[in-house]
Amino acid sequence: MSQPKSPKKKDAFKNAAVLTGIAFEMGIIIYLSVQGGKWLDDHYQNEKNIFTVIATLLGVAISIWVVLQQLKRIKY
Repeated sequence: MSQPKSPKKKDAFKNAAVLTGIAFEMGIIIYLSVQGGKWLDDHYQNEKNIFTVIATLLGVAISIWVVLQQLKRIKY
């Protein structure tokens, strides 16, 4: 007979799935912020790409904040 899975294994699998989701969220947030910055630079005909730089830094900061908020919810 098979033994029931222990709660620790279920929590470990759930935490791994959450961490994988966090990586995708970070990538999506940063990608969208870069695309938004490029669009602003094109729209306002800015040659120095300042909007792209600002939006990228803002996207990285937001993604780090999101990661920290989600890491608080993970049970060890």
